[in-house]
Amino acid sequence: MEIKEPLSKHHVKRCLIGVAAALVIGASSLATAADIKLRMSAPASATDQRAVAMTAVFGEAVAPFADFEGHWNSSLFKQGTDLEAIARGNLDMTITSAQELAEFIPEFSIFSAGYVHRDAEHQQRVFDADFMAPLKEKTEALLDVKLLSVMYLGRRHLNLRTVQEVKTPEDLKGVKLRMPGSDAWQFLGRALGASPTPMAFAEVYTGLQTGTVDGQDNPLPTSKDAKFYEVTKQIVLTGHLVDLNYIAISKKVFDRLTVDQQVIVQKAADDAAESARQKQLTLEAKLAQFFIDKGMNVYEPDLDAFQSTVQAAYLESDYAKQWPDGLLEKINAL
Repeated sequence: MEIKEPLSKHHVKRCLIGVAAALVIGASSLATAADIKLRMSAPASATDQRAVAMTAVFGEAVAPFADFEGHWNSSLFKQGTDLEAIARGNLDMTITSAQELAEFIPEFSIFSAGYVHRDAEHQQRVFDADFMAPLKEKTEALLDVKLLSVMYLGRRHLNLRTVQEVKTPEDLKGVKLRMPGSDAWQFLGRALGASPTPMAFAEVYTGLQTGTVDGQDNPLPTSKDAKFYEVTKQIVLTGHLVDLNYIAISKKVFDRLTVDQQVIVQKAADDAAESARQKQLTLEAKLAQFFIDKGMNVYEPDLDAFQSTVQAAYLESDYAKQWPDGLLEKINAL
């Protein structure tokens, strides 16, 4: 039988130093993990499905290594300035739109055009398609922003405080329609036949209440969540835009994560998007009756007239000239 020599004091001391060093390194790693903050700024309200999904689904998934902070109602950065905040290194995440991205990368205006996406499923397939890779890469190169996933925001409809029935774009002449301030949003408002008025989302309720604007356009769940039914009288089911948001993260922040953490962040974003998508679809299916029960007039206009007018406006505009060759055909072919 082998008899082992007793450890010398020097050997014991070296072992203890090694254990102590390992504990220090472990503590340091834990501290580093705890120090990872993912601050998101977005215009959505705290009860919006996007905010709920990001907090409950995304935040819980990344909790083992990061502290997710959701700042809603544009409480951290003014709506429309989030992408610049990320580019400057002042913000980690946001929920951005194609319209906002188009301010920096004109090609994204194709996703802000009316009647391009057909439905929620088509929208997701477009985002995952190979032909989206160049646009995603350009976003990372120019803005230091990585697009993680696409969130279905819903079909946008017109929501008006006026009582005049709207059947065609001609009926919107002179109507002050609140739209976000970017050029892409303003163009959509004009394409619909209205007089677009720039206004931050947080100001819309008061704007409708006081008559500063005559209407706004949003998916039905957003209009319900913001309680616009209290200050409007009708909803015109134009469905002019299958609206989307992109879950976006700072590329520098993402690249600092370990490979395993990046996988978790990506899956967390996809799961949050899917959760919000399904809840949004469920809400949309039953909200028309909700607004009718609130005493509002809810009806469908001449959709052919709206579609032909809106598409013609885009095809004749400078926006279409900025779209990559063949991209619209590829989107339609999906």
